[in-house]
Amino acid sequence: MIDPQILKNDLHQVSVFLSKKGFTLDEEYYTNLEVKRKLLQSETENLQKQRNEYSKQVGILKSQGKDTCELLVTLNEISNSLKEKELDLNSLLLELKQFLYTIPNIPEDNVPEGKTEHDNEEVAVYGTKPTFDFPVNDHTDIGEKLGLLDFQRAAKLSGSRFVILKSELAKLQRALIQFMLDVHTSEHGYNELYVPYLVNEDCLYGTGALPKMAEDLYKISGDHDLYLIPTAEVPVTNVHQGEILNIADLPLKYVSHTPCFRSEAGSYGKDTKGMIRQHQFEKVELFQIVEPKNSNAALENLCDDAQAILKKLDLPYRVVNLCGGDLSFSSAKTYDLEVWLPSQGCYREISSCSNFHDFQARRAKIRIKNSTKEKPVLAHTLNGSGLAIGRTLVAIMENYQNSDGSVTIPEVLRPYYGADKITKK
Repeated sequence: MIDPQILKNDLHQVSVFLSKKGFTLDEEYYTNLEVKRKLLQSETENLQKQRNEYSKQVGILKSQGKDTCELLVTLNEISNSLKEKELDLNSLLLELKQFLYTIPNIPEDNVPEGKTEHDNEEVAVYGTKPTFDFPVNDHTDIGEKLGLLDFQRAAKLSGSRFVILKSELAKLQRALIQFMLDVHTSEHGYNELYVPYLVNEDCLYGTGALPKMAEDLYKISGDHDLYLIPTAEVPVTNVHQGEILNIADLPLKYVSHTPCFRSEAGSYGKDTKGMIRQHQFEKVELFQIVEPKNSNAALENLCDDAQAILKKLDLPYRVVNLCGGDLSFSSAKTYDLEVWLPSQGCYREISSCSNFHDFQARRAKIRIKNSTKEKPVLAHTLNGSGLAIGRTLVAIMENYQNSDGSVTIPEVLRPYYGADKITKK
């Protein structure tokens, strides 16, 4: 949530900033809400003051043994009016809060102008794209010919956009997860967390997933008011929900592997073949809580940590600075890491590394301070995939494919996998 005080101080300028994201702020609606809020708040405070004054007078008269009937009638009328005003005010404050929840984060000044992914700014390109002296296969053909990918039986279990990984591919996925966790914990200083895969609404509001992503979430039916997580970002961000952290303990750096569940609402017809866009997939997620003054440097650091995995796997990729129109709802700035997929002849996203400033911390009430005398301030939060497991698997299968249908295992993964190649049994 953006700072409400910024809206009050310069509503139109906020509207201009948000237009960079393609968001139109309803200034008139917000202004009307604020006018009503101020009026109701003033009326409520006046009634509270009157109630206190009459209560004091009643006390004085009682102590003097005098009649208080007339004052009590007036006091009762004031109290009833106050209850009505308080109900109206609370209802209006709820409406105002719900409106604030629909407003995205303000993008940083150095976020490029643009409306779609085609307007993103290329920052750097790494690695050498492989060349092949045979027809290039995509990952679905490679996996199915090896007998290790099964979409048909997965559909029998759960419908479209699910997959069964068999034998060596299931093992390779497990190797990737272990490899990434080991690198991030032993080399990059992240603490590993195992978190619940089901969370309550507060957690989703805390990260900005609600109300924006409501259609993309899986909600559990029955008595439990819980949702399947769309990413580990949701539970990990909320680990410190409502807490005041000691600045001396920062930065807090967490890494967590979880499955992710997304309905992919509105993406029908896009990437429906294969493993690029699935309803269930695995991710290793990086997360940091930092001081506000350090969050820009922390984003560069987090992005480097995610890139380290791609470099160790020797996968060609590029870094792009997302334009305003391609930024997520909660992000102030995002670098996407895009890995090269030979079958598509283009780069595809494998990680988004984002700085949210205090947007999530305000929602989740994550604050920091130095001493007991100091007033707490909101922390800054950041996260990024380090990496998306399914897309990493796809990238390895395509970039390391061989003419005989086998797939070479990247050298760094061989100690985890136990062999240097996947071949058809």
